[in-house]
Amino acid sequence: MNNSSTITFTKLDHVRELMQTLPVSDSAAVEGAQVRNSQLTKPPGALGRLEDLAIWYAGWRGTDRPVINAPQIIVFAGNHGVAAKGVSAFPPEVTEQMVMNFQHGGAAINQLAKAFGAKMDVHALSLETPTADFTKGPAMTEADVCAAIQSGWDAVDPNADLLVTGEMGIGNTTSAAALGMALLGGDAADWTGRGTGVEGAALQAKTDVVAAGVALHGGKGDGLDMLAALGGRELAAMAGAILRARALSIPVILDGFICTAAATCLHATHNGVLDHTVAGHKSDEQAHARMLEALGKQPLLQLGLRLGEASGGALAIGILQGAVACHSGMSTFAEAGVSDG
Repeated sequence: MNNSSTITFTKLDHVRELMQTLPVSDSAAVEGAQVRNSQLTKPPGALGRLEDLAIWYAGWRGTDRPVINAPQIIVFAGNHGVAAKGVSAFPPEVTEQMVMNFQHGGAAINQLAKAFGAKMDVHALSLETPTADFTKGPAMTEADVCAAIQSGWDAVDPNADLLVTGEMGIGNTTSAAALGMALLGGDAADWTGRGTGVEGAALQAKTDVVAAGVALHGGKGDGLDMLAALGGRELAAMAGAILRARALSIPVILDGFICTAAATCLHATHNGVLDHTVAGHKSDEQAHARMLEALGKQPLLQLGLRLGEASGGALAIGILQGAVACHSGMSTFAEAGVSDG
């Protein structure tokens, strides 16, 4: 799959076909990492989930003693037609303004990328052309969603050894809530949270938009079809980046509610497609926990974050770096001359 950069998506069936051919974790590397872990100078299991994380990472990197040298953070930005319905506390212009802030190094994610030694890229996706209002028709045509998936696919650095995807898009918690409801069931009120801070009548209006979108599109196809009908360009791009990382055996840390919604679209299309991912954190957006539970992902952090822009996933880079550093850098009992009991 290392020639995966030559792939072009023009139909969603091309994406579905790709999902059937993606690489799996290297079982020999996993076994070697498990053996190494059992020989390190610590009581068995003393590093808790760090041990599991290191072994999982080793399997995807194909070596029993991996290192993390080149993490990449990608933030995708898109505008949503449903933003015109007052579902956010901020106007759509803020999307473009925040992209400029990212580019100038002034956002939270810029500081976190710097703190953890990650390369950061920002991709603005046709901000001048918001997606369609999904209460009246599909948010994106098949051509639109394929182009956005392609943007995400092409944005991944093949030399990266860890990927975090994030987003910026006024109205995108509405899109994520609609995807959660369409793919996992339940009521609109269960999936719709405050997002940028809406409450009262505005929160009810947002809930009504989610319900109307799912009433129109729910049950009409698989996860990719729902991504086109209810998603946004930045969600589709995150899905494309997650798939490209899998094609390159690059582990992925999922960010918050919106990133997880994009990942859920992939999961609902092909089971096992997210095996190379871990959940970076559980956000303060009310439905994120339910979505993570549906994916079988236990979050690494829970810090009350609801910012988006890959911030929670970026913080979790440090957790994974620590896990891999201990696994690959510690001495074995034999090397240290320590009795293993």
